[in-house]
Amino acid sequence: MINRVLIRLKIIQIVYAYYQNGSKNLDSAEKELFFSLSKAYDLYNYLLLLMIAVTDYANKRIEAAKAKLSPTKEELDPNLKFVSNRFIAQLDVNKQLTGFINTQKRSWANDQDFIKELYDKITGSDIYKEYMASSESSYEEDRELWRKLYKSMIFHNESLDAVLEDQSLYWNDDKEIVDTFVLKTIKRFEEKNGSDQPLLPEFKDDEDQEFARRLFRRTILNADYYRHLIGENIKNWDLDRVAFMDVIIMQCALAEILSFPNIPVSVTLNEYVEIAKLYSTSKSGGFINGTLDGIVHLLKKEGKLTKK
Repeated sequence: MINRVLIRLKIIQIVYAYYQNGSKNLDSAEKELFFSLSKAYDLYNYLLLLMIAVTDYANKRIEAAKAKLSPTKEELDPNLKFVSNRFIAQLDVNKQLTGFINTQKRSWANDQDFIKELYDKITGSDIYKEYMASSESSYEEDRELWRKLYKSMIFHNESLDAVLEDQSLYWNDDKEIVDTFVLKTIKRFEEKNGSDQPLLPEFKDDEDQEFARRLFRRTILNADYYRHLIGENIKNWDLDRVAFMDVIIMQCALAEILSFPNIPVSVTLNEYVEIAKLYSTSKSGGFINGTLDGIVHLLKKEGKLTKK
């Protein structure tokens, strides 16, 4: 699940903190990097659990209504389509997700106010109303309901952001990327797989894990050389006047350009320019792109840069 986009973002955050906190302990910083990546995977599992929690809340509402002293006819004979959703039933017994619950001891039990808020938002939506009114009954329809609900009501949800921020300092920065993986997971679920339906792995393969470790260490260990290249290629600027985050972003980009011959320069440049737009000033994207492009041309000219 943890892809290279997220790895790059995390490395920039950890490298920035490495210089800011003054401890300069490379091993400790590397451990912090992999811990922060593991927290992103925790968030992925936790957001999958959110859909189950909403369904459980809906079921409790139905049972509470039936138990009233004078329940209405509708309360005694409710539409159970939402709480009987087959995709959620499959997710609820998923072996990997159950393992996460047992290991991390996480649940949404302490956030029932948010669960109620989300449930009310769902039941007031046209997506929900059309689903409940439909005469169709299929696993595919059940799965598609939650893909639509997640995309429209969980993907960008300020109340959820506040809940997650209270639980982990890491999560708000991760959520937008993690959301895309939750949506991908929903789409991949197949009824025939039952409780054995595979979730996305923490890392796609050992290569991505090694990419993270190598990129982080090269960024730090070769910092003087990278900053020399930056200083030599910025026109009419002193390196000390460049935004510190811009320097960190270019430092990471140069580590990738020079350490990974299989990654095209254009891919690296595009990735770090996008990161600059998120984490630095409004003008940083263009500045970083121009500076790195100049360094790349110089390195090629001097025969110091080879790409497969």
